[in-house]
Amino acid sequence: MSYNASGAERALSAGSGEDASVDPSSSTFFSGDYKKNDDLKQMLDSSKDQLKLEAMKRIVGMVAKGKDASDLFPAVVKNVVSKNSEVKKLVFVYLMRYAEEQQDLALLSISTFQRALKDPNQLIRASALRVLSSIRVPIISPIMMIAIKDSVQDMSPYVRKTAANAIPKLYSLDPELKDELVQVIEKLLADKTTLVAGSVVTAFEEVCPDRIDLIHKNYRKLCNLLVDVDEWGQVMIISMLTRYARTQFADPNKDGTNGDGTAERPFYDDEAEHSDASEDKEESAAAKVYMMDPDHRLLLRNTKPLLQSRNAAVVMAVVQLYYHCAPSSELINVVRPMVRLLRSHREVQSVVLSNVATMAQKYKNYFEPHLKSFYVRSNDPTHVRLLKLEILTSLATESSISTILREFQTYVTSSDKEFAAATIQAIGRCATRISEVTDPCLTGLVNLMSKKDETVVGESVVVIKRLLQLEPKNHADIIKHMAKLVNTIVVPMARASILWLIGEYSELVPKIAPDVLRNMAKTFVGEDDIVKLQILNLATKLMITNHKQTHVLAQYVFNLAKYDASYDIRDRARLLRAMIFPAEKGAGLAKYAKKVFLASKPAPMPESSYKDRDSLQLGSLSLMINQKASGYRELPPFPDAPPDPSVRNVVEPVTWTAGTKKKKPVKAGKAEKEKAFYSDDDESESTEGPDGSSAEEAEDSGAEEKDEDDEDEESTEEESSESDSDEEEEETEKSESSEEESESESDSSESDSSEASSDEEPQTKKTPTKAAPPAKATPPKATPPKETKPAPAKKGAKKEENLLDLLDFGGEDSGTSQVIPNAAAMLVPRTADARQAASESRPAAVAASSIFGLDSVVSGQHVVAEQEYEFLNRITGGGLVAAYRFPRTACLHSPRMVAVEVRLTNQGSEEVKAIKLTGSKLPSGVQLASFNEIALLAPNGSSMQTIGLNLNDSTQPVNLEVCTAERQFAVTLKAPVGELVAPKPLQETAFNEAQAKLRGMNETSSAATLRNPLQGQEFAKAVVRIVNLIQVPSSESQTFKFSGQTVSGQSAVLVACKVNANQVQLTVNCDKLVIGSMLAKELKEALERL
Repeated sequence: MSYNASGAERALSAGSGEDASVDPSSSTFFSGDYKKNDDLKQMLDSSKDQLKLEAMKRIVGMVAKGKDASDLFPAVVKNVVSKNSEVKKLVFVYLMRYAEEQQDLALLSISTFQRALKDPNQLIRASALRVLSSIRVPIISPIMMIAIKDSVQDMSPYVRKTAANAIPKLYSLDPELKDELVQVIEKLLADKTTLVAGSVVTAFEEVCPDRIDLIHKNYRKLCNLLVDVDEWGQVMIISMLTRYARTQFADPNKDGTNGDGTAERPFYDDEAEHSDASEDKEESAAAKVYMMDPDHRLLLRNTKPLLQSRNAAVVMAVVQLYYHCAPSSELINVVRPMVRLLRSHREVQSVVLSNVATMAQKYKNYFEPHLKSFYVRSNDPTHVRLLKLEILTSLATESSISTILREFQTYVTSSDKEFAAATIQAIGRCATRISEVTDPCLTGLVNLMSKKDETVVGESVVVIKRLLQLEPKNHADIIKHMAKLVNTIVVPMARASILWLIGEYSELVPKIAPDVLRNMAKTFVGEDDIVKLQILNLATKLMITNHKQTHVLAQYVFNLAKYDASYDIRDRARLLRAMIFPAEKGAGLAKYAKKVFLASKPAPMPESSYKDRDSLQLGSLSLMINQKASGYRELPPFPDAPPDPSVRNVVEPVTWTAGTKKKKPVKAGKAEKEKAFYSDDDESESTEGPDGSSAEEAEDSGAEEKDEDDEDEESTEEESSESDSDEEEEETEKSESSEEESESESDSSESDSSEASSDEEPQTKKTPTKAAPPAKATPPKATPPKETKPAPAKKGAKKEENLLDLLDFGGEDSGTSQVIPNAAAMLVPRTADARQAASESRPAAVAASSIFGLDSVVSGQHVVAEQEYEFLNRITGGGLVAAYRFPRTACLHSPRMVAVEVRLTNQGSEEVKAIKLTGSKLPSGVQLASFNEIALLAPNGSSMQTIGLNLNDSTQPVNLEVCTAERQFAVTLKAPVGELVAPKPLQETAFNEAQAKLRGMNETSSAATLRNPLQGQEFAKAVVRIVNLIQVPSSESQTFKFSGQTVSGQSAVLVACKVNANQVQLTVNCDKLVIGSMLAKELKEALERL
């Protein structure tokens, strides 16, 4: 080639717009003047943004075409500082492509990226972080860690989302940073922005999926934000919450429901025989209802609207959540959304049908109404047809089989051979499962054997062979017909099936069987291996049943098999020869030949290939391929006993407004509305309402809701009622100096709250006695309620005086034995001596606490605590005696449980080992939190243990087991109705409003006659001894009012007693009809015994 020709070629290449340097035949390949991208470099060095933008577009286009643009890396990096955002975006796209290849040059640009992280534009900051996390250089992992930590605190949620997306990249680059990344994830999980939620959950699943403790405080927030998160974020959050629900909640289908979603009968049919008719009806209905955890219900309720999502992945994520975590009766909600997805693309149809086929094995009744939605369409691909066929077969019942078989008749004539063969298999499965259609199916399959299609004929023979095993003697004519077709059928499996039938039932065709063996011996050499094996079996069975006619023919067949090319045939022939042609050494084996070869065989029951797939997670790739794929994580099993639900309670910090005395706390503002049903001094620390509502939900909305059970309102109302008189006296002192007011905001705010409540509840103001504070009488004084929010001690004497006032108030409150003790009080065990000391010091406490209306608390807290009920006597327990009592203290296990003290005494002469209390047969909804196993109880020894019992507001006795190392004793624990309730303080106006709402069937009235008239507080104390309630101040003469709530369901319980001499008119209001009626009955009987 001449120089001119080379120049022309270069010109041609340049004119065509091609890059000549990539062509090895071009002379420029050897040229020292290598300037192919000089124009781009000049454009990038230009001061005009338009030229830079055009150059970056061309460079990105080169990258998209697969051309090498790495030599432009230095020129491109310089433009990271460009003020044009469009140029910066393209620069970042280029850098993400070449940062890993050009590690040295990328390291030089780290400072540039760090400066971009401070850019005012949030898109630039996010792009810089995205590029920085794309540089796969381990040496910069500390810099990436710092960048992620800074971005987590960014004001822009988009940047925080990008930081969450960068966490998995950094973790894969340097797994040693896991601990620091977990801290970042924990902080991002607290983010309330929907844009961040999906990305941080993805990072959580990649880095620390086992750290369930990080989800506890954010569980309710994630449930409430779920609807507003982006679609792929919804998929990740639902997947994570599914695993969370499997570890934190009880199995909703373990008790009370069966696979069809119908309720089971109660375990004990005669539990309520000794109860009233109304109670029997109520309890039998309640036994069928599964008492779900409120947080569990919150998850299912908030994901249900997502079934209408346009994204199929979101719908399938909700479906798998309901399938694995919801009661079976609620699966009906996911059927229609899944059927709707069948109108989508083929890929979506395949995934949905695979999941429907798995669900239909267990819940066919839910899909049966939508049978026509699974009919095969002419344009369906083969794999979709097979899935629909599988579903139709699974849904076949006695009522729908005729319709399905008519549909199958059309499918058999399909030109798709694989689909037609699968249809015949489906007909056989239907005939096996439904005996009413066995004979019609056999007749139809025999007719199919006359078809010209070899695939249809062969598959029909295989299916007929299986069906004939059900009743072979009634279908001898079919066996004869099939024997005549053995020479015309060419499908190996079909020929083998016919030979097996003839050999197995040779007594039904004694004249035809030897002739078939003769014909098959002629073609033995040319048959497939599966046919040869059946010929050997046929010869063996005929040798046993018809030795005279087939002896020589069998020897001929075995000689042919002896020299066959397949070692399987040779080995089988050697084994069978030893059984039917015994030598002197093998004579002992021959006598068992008939038992071995002609033994009765069970008919095969064909099963669906989707039967055992429910062990895999629905919607996963592993379910599609029917084996565990790489990276698949099995769903954890449900716990036997769900963990403590209080871990999901979030203590919302109370925000105080700075300013003068007239400014009130943010939370105190709610108390003025008086919409709280009742208040509780200790439960006010929790932000979770009794109905399981989330504190984050109220925090996000920023509005004051009408929820009667809002704990924030209850806590403020309680503080205002408790600090009525004491805080008003402090108000005068605090008003003298505004500086002291700003330093003790909590005290002044409580005093304002006390002013608001003092108008409604006028009381005589008295100064608490400080000479002998009763706080020293009981252990709970260690952590008084008011000590948790002290103001800064900067003023000295005046401040110390206020603090002492608060401590005195807390001490007296502790001395009066709070209804629900604080944390310190619950952790201190109360011995008999301590209880006696508290009882002796009670009168002094009553005088001081009556100012605050708490005298009923004093009289009702420990009076009945000494009454014990024996549920295992000495004779039955072999020396072990067990008794229980109700201390009326808060249960450590759950606020919805009743605390029960169990006293175990060994009155025998031998040691008792491994003592524990179990509840293996608890009714539905009843929960037991037992004590730890007692290793040893010596003779004459005694042990006091505390258990928690959630009776689900049921008055029925609970069957438990006292287990030792050697024996197990069945015991019955029955709680009086008065112990199923807990005090809940109310003002009289709130009491009257609540009572007005609980009229009609929720009100029970009765009259009682006292033997000895009781006056004033004596009557109030008597009522509180019987029922664990608290007295409500009453303005009506001789009318005593008491308020409380059920421990488990936290339903309001109101009791009003109007006393006239020795006549008492009782009125009980409760939305639990059984509790109300039984409480009125129990209270009446107890008062009449006084």
